Amino acid sequence: MADQLLRATAAEGGIRAVGVVTTHLVQEARQRHGLSYVATAALGRTMTAGLLLASSMKRTEARVNIRVRGNGPLGSLLVDAGRDGTVRGYVENPGVELPPNEKGKLDVGGAVGAEGYLYVVRDNGYGYPYCSTVGLVSGEIGDDLTAYLVASEQTPSALVLGVYLQAGEVHAAGGLLVQVLPKAARDEALVALLEERVASLQGFTPQLRAGRQLGDIIQGVLGDLGLEWLAETQLVRFHCGCTMDRVLGAIKILGETEIRSMLVEDNGAEVTCHFCGQVYQAGPDHLEQLLLDFQTSAGQS
Repeated sequence: MADQLLRATAAEGGIRAVGVVTTHLVQEARQRHGLSYVATAALGRTMTAGLLLASSMKRTEARVNIRVRGNGPLGSLLVDAGRDGTVRGYVENPGVELPPNEKGKLDVGGAVGAEGYLYVVRDNGYGYPYCSTVGLVSGEIGDDLTAYLVASEQTPSALVLGVYLQAGEVHAAGGLLVQVLPKAARDEALVALLEERVASLQGFTPQLRAGRQLGDIIQGVLGDLGLEWLAETQLVRFHCGCTMDRVLGAIKILGETEIRSMLVEDNGAEVTCHFCGQVYQAGPDHLEQLLLDFQTSAGQS
């Protein structure tokens, strides 16, 4: 199944649901960053959540940044996801591996740590970004983001995230976000029903591994509540906007003295993008052009 995202409403617009399959993009992140099993699960869940949160934004250029900073050995996780279906991210310590937890599953909570903070920045593409910070609940990512949605957006939400690996490959990844909107939030019976339905899924990736399509999974949760699909299926993918021009712009910020030192001592510079792992080589010609730019600017001032 291609990586994709589906949006729907139910209960006469009182419920919003978004489901996403991220198997291939999580595998790409694993390969790009050399992620361990537990780091793949942690970053994969966060990337999936980023796409789910970004899906409700209005403008195509809108983006969501999620940073998770716990007291576990993984260090920080950072994800950047867009309403356009693109996502990227990285882990501070990608090689960390831990034994399975008491349930026999990847110990994401232990790797991230239960003490720390979750930071979410929503950039609508205009005006000032909206920033929120909440304390971590478990470090399992899903619990932490559910707490964020309740505390910061005051929206009753049910969130399921999953990444399944076998023999070094991501075989299934994705998630489902169901939210009760303000017009229906007072209906306690409806909120309880949704929580029960989502809990009954027994996880998201088992559904994918069983061959169920994304639409079928959402249908199983909301099909008898007046489910209506919104727009068409949106394809999602791992994508980083780094370029050589941006790299040279970053080097230029270091200043003329530092660039001259790079040229004399190293005959160039090597820059690695944290988000995607792409390595850029800035050779002597690049650095000499930057120095020429400084001289030109000085002569014009």
